[in-house]
Parts: sequence; structure tokens; C-alpha cells
Amino acid sequence: MTDEIVFYHNPRSRAQMAHWMLEEVGAPYRIVPIDFAKGEHKTPEFLAINPMGKLPAIVHRGVVVTETPAIIAYLADQFPDAGLAPAPTDPERGTYYRWLFFMGSCFEPALFDRMMKRPEVEPKSSSAYGSYEDVIAALKTALSNGPFILGEKFSAADVYVGAELNWAIMFGAPGVKGEKLFDEYVTRVTARPAFQRVAPKA
Repeated sequence: MTDEIVFYHNPRSRAQMAHWMLEEVGAPYRIVPIDFAKGEHKTPEFLAINPMGKLPAIVHRGVVVTETPAIIAYLADQFPDAGLAPAPTDPERGTYYRWLFFMGSCFEPALFDRMMKRPEVEPKSSSAYGSYEDVIAALKTALSNGPFILGEKFSAADVYVGAELNWAIMFGAPGVKGEKLFDEYVTRVTARPAFQRVAPKA
């Protein structure tokens, strides 16, 4: 069985985050382009890979992995020589998991609710993330001891956190765009060669 990763990709999707991670770990991969305009994400062939009809998706050694943080964590563990994840017994593994999964479970829902001007859930305790302000404050705490999530060491968590914050800044997210801490962090992580290799060119 080949070690090559089959990577289902569209540059106008979250697959860009997985693409960055593939470059960070130096994994051998083959891109299968998915054209949304042609409905290729809803074909029976692709739905057999991901019944949600969403990107990103990878197939590695016959195993399908979907969901951005899962792909990022999977690649970090499958290619440990890249040094992008603390060892399972390392206490920093908890911090790494915490912020890697925070973005999809709290930051994205909060951001989309705010950008779409959806009413806040009341009481706040019944919301999956509390409030938008809670989420932004938590991220500031996570990055306050920088330069990266784990302090001095860049990790796979920074791929996801950095990509999400970069996206939020580009779309003018309140509390993110213009915030010095976030601007400096995003500048730092997007300067990495792996990001530059996959970043859309103007």
C-alpha cells in the first residue's frame, strides 16, 4: 500500500489549511481537484469519501480522514519527524489539543454568528461558546505568552489557529482585525515557507 496521501482540494475552501499542513510535515501527496461549480463535491464518487460533501478530505493507507483539525492532528502524528506535535506523554499535549480544537468548536461558530449578525443565544450558558467576546478574550490569553501556542515552539496547532485568524483578518472580523497581538501572530506564522508555498498568489 502506497504511503502517498490523496488530497481532495479546492483552493477556495478549508482545504487550504490541510494543504499548509501537508507542506509542513513534508508528506508525499497527490492533489485531486474538486470543482464546486461543477458539483464535484456532491458526486457519488466523492460522497463515498465524505458523505458530508465537504473539503478537506484525505485518504492515507486506505483510511479516510475528514475535518480540518482531525487532518492536522493526524498528519502531525503520522509524520513525527516534522516535530509538530508534543509526544502523547508530554504535558504540553493537552495545551496543543485544547487550542487546536478550540478553533472549530468555538471560534468558527462564534465568528460566523457575529459576521451573519445572528442574535446571541440567551442564556449565554446554553451557547456552545458563550459569547463572541469570550472567544476573542480566550484567544488573546492563548497567544499572550507567544510567540506561538506552545510558547517558543511552533506546532500543528499554530497551523489551524494561524489559518483561521488570517482568514478572520482578511474578512474584517471585529476584535480580530487591527488587534496587534493577532496581527503580529498571523504575520509570524504566515511567513513560514510551507505557508508561502501554498498561499494563493495575487
